Amino acid sequence: MAKHHYKVGQTVSGITKGYTSEGLGILYTEDNSRFFVKGLIDGEEAEAKITYVGQRSSYAKLTKLITKSDKRIQPKCPVSTACGGCQFQHIAYDEQLKIKRGIVENAFRTIAKSDHPVDECVASPMPYYYRNKMQIPLGLDKKGNIISGFYRARTHIIIPTPECVIENERSNGIIATIRALMKSMRIPPYDEDKRSGVIRHILIRTSYYTPGLMVVLITNADNFYSRNNFVKALTKAHPEITTVVQNVNKRKTSVILGKRFRTLYGPGFIEDDILGIRFKISPQSFFQINPLQTENLYKIAIEKAEINNSHTVLDAYCGIGTISLIAARHAKKVIGVEINSRAIRDARSNANRNNIDNVEFYTADASDFMENEAKLGSKYDVVIMDPPRKGSDEKFLNAVLTLEPKKVVYVSCNPGTLARDITLLNKKYEIKSITPVDMFSQTYHVETVVLIERK
Repeated sequence: MAKHHYKVGQTVSGITKGYTSEGLGILYTEDNSRFFVKGLIDGEEAEAKITYVGQRSSYAKLTKLITKSDKRIQPKCPVSTACGGCQFQHIAYDEQLKIKRGIVENAFRTIAKSDHPVDECVASPMPYYYRNKMQIPLGLDKKGNIISGFYRARTHIIIPTPECVIENERSNGIIATIRALMKSMRIPPYDEDKRSGVIRHILIRTSYYTPGLMVVLITNADNFYSRNNFVKALTKAHPEITTVVQNVNKRKTSVILGKRFRTLYGPGFIEDDILGIRFKISPQSFFQINPLQTENLYKIAIEKAEINNSHTVLDAYCGIGTISLIAARHAKKVIGVEINSRAIRDARSNANRNNIDNVEFYTADASDFMENEAKLGSKYDVVIMDPPRKGSDEKFLNAVLTLEPKKVVYVSCNPGTLARDITLLNKKYEIKSITPVDMFSQTYHVETVVLIERK
């Protein structure tokens, strides 16, 4: 924390020592005050202007690098410092991996009070152009030109982005065509303040192992002028598009997708493979965004579980059944639980299309389901859990303690909530391994697989 005499607008200087959980450099001054600064690398000496002074944390904006780290590189993206999408493009990839391992280590040390060793972060085979899903807001610049890009961090200000270097390369050209068609057909982008205009966002999903490419038009209206002509022109310009879907969202909200979908072209979904299993992917399906690294992630999870053909496995927060169906190839039986009914319909469809019959899927809140299973005295050999970023809850974790599976494999995209939840399971379980996996290259986000076993 900063000493009381520092004020907003003041310039400070110091040495960078380590990182926050969000990848900000921690700048220490001569009096050992610390400021969180975007864009700094461990060991760099710098000057920064204070933007906020708080009791527990203070922030500053980098104004001058006095010494540069040999891990500092030129970002591939010209707007990476302004855009809120990437935080690490200025950092060499090997250093990114070290930072992510450190973020996980710090979470377990400070939250779980655990000094269990953390494995090296598993490198991604595709540090760039890896994302199979992009959500692009549209708007107007000051001259009235249609722009698309990503929001500046913690704002809804669009930073025009002609090419995103972490999105699938096929997506960038499609976005440019959509902007041109909107201009020629006089289809206005949505204005958040006025709540007027037509197209709010463009969502693009791409397949890696199949030719699938989905474009979702998120609109502020049920219909719009020249919609059919727009779709015809778009698919003619980009024959690689296999389906176009309209999503209607008229609400005043930052939530991107509305509840209503209409297929305008093609089947309304795409397909892709993970470890030889084919999955149906709808516009709203949860599907990991890094296709090759997803296979590494799930291999690690399944190997840690050591599932065999006598085991009954519970896959909580199962989504469209990705881990469930992979585990089913090794297990006697798999139960998948997910609160989203659309996802469960896709999961059952995925099981049928892959001729996997030793898996059952249930639409239920994972915590309620687990609590009921505990009351029934059900038996599971392995529990695999991959909750949302907010983590699990005490009801679910207490049910795990009651059910007492031999192993729990916890897959998480948030080291903080992961460490918190593991702490609640310490009564009966001990950590066997902690493995960070770089699913989100060029960002501070990190996926982690933790294996705990019954004591």
